[in-house]
Amino acid sequence: MTAAPTVFPQLTLAHRATLAESADGWAEVAAAARPADRDAAERGIRAAYRAAGLAEPGKILWYASPLAAAVAATVVSGAFKPQELAALRLPVRAPMASRAGASVRDRIRSASWERARADAVALLGHTGWAQAWGEIAERLWDPTTSLSARIRDGIEEAVLSATGTDRGPARRGTVTPTAPVAREARAATLDALGGQHDAAWLAAFDGLRRCFPRLDASPSAAALDAVAEVARSAGWWWPYENVVLVAERPTVLHRDESARLHNGEGAALAFPDGFALHAWRGMPVPADFVTTLGPAGGALNAQRIRDEDNAELRRVMLEIYGYDRYLAEVGARPLHRDETGVLWRIELPGDEPIVMVEVLNSTPEPDGSVRVYWLRVPPTTRTARAGVAWTFGLTEQEYRPARET
Repeated sequence: MTAAPTVFPQLTLAHRATLAESADGWAEVAAAARPADRDAAERGIRAAYRAAGLAEPGKILWYASPLAAAVAATVVSGAFKPQELAALRLPVRAPMASRAGASVRDRIRSASWERARADAVALLGHTGWAQAWGEIAERLWDPTTSLSARIRDGIEEAVLSATGTDRGPARRGTVTPTAPVAREARAATLDALGGQHDAAWLAAFDGLRRCFPRLDASPSAAALDAVAEVARSAGWWWPYENVVLVAERPTVLHRDESARLHNGEGAALAFPDGFALHAWRGMPVPADFVTTLGPAGGALNAQRIRDEDNAELRRVMLEIYGYDRYLAEVGARPLHRDETGVLWRIELPGDEPIVMVEVLNSTPEPDGSVRVYWLRVPPTTRTARAGVAWTFGLTEQEYRPARET
């Protein structure tokens, strides 16, 4: 006799709405730029240890940024001694590896994730789980993972910048290379839980538990609640057998409409100890780069843009200055023109050309004016219609709008 196939519940529109509400709530957690709630974070940390079957940590040490905590983690891991880092102008307070014990990240983070995922798959099937995960990941995964990756890059760059040389001073007959310290600090971030930046996966399970309360009875629920309490209260954290290192949340966070780090007037991300990242629409830039360009690029001109050797910074200059101003100043001529718009090409030394389509908004503004938009398209584009079609994921032949708005 053949067993009847398992029938899994389907995600309804109400379920999807609940998942979206969860994503919205956790997006606020991920974007929180205010001091940590240390009491709540420490309560969550101790609960996470108990839920993982571990003894509570003897010490919880706080750091003003993930940079400071990552450097401390290189001592806890045994990679460096405090005196070696102090010789490189990286003073740090951290317990030695023998006192801190081994990392328990996998038991706290990976195990809780795996248990909760197994519970969700058992309830919804693989297809239902994938659908639920997709509802959350589409909104939260890329913003949080890209921000975490940028912080890791910033930690490595900050260590190199702080030490200032390729090799540190001799100490007791040895020389500590600074580049390995920077790489080790970056690598140490992989031993951390993301705190507020764990928002994506925590949102998924939070949303599913709201949709299907029976998941609250799972043994994974207590572990998720504990990790979630830390995430709502603090930044990255490094759990070891006897000690936990915890980083403060940022005090400054600026992003553009695409959730990329972006600020033309200062740091896009900054922590209490001064560790900061500067960016223009996600592009890393030197700390004072944008402000030296003047308000609205007033200190720029076409020649200065052409003279910039760094291709990425030159693109930032172009965006701030305005493609239309640049094209007018260099006397550019259009490559192609049709009813969809005008195709322009900007040649840049040592870089691929920038090709753009100038289009008019078909719907006049309330004052009767018509706005001009610039659409960046691939350098291989040969006609304005092909460029506009590309922005819709279509070929030139496929792009035949019945009505433009």
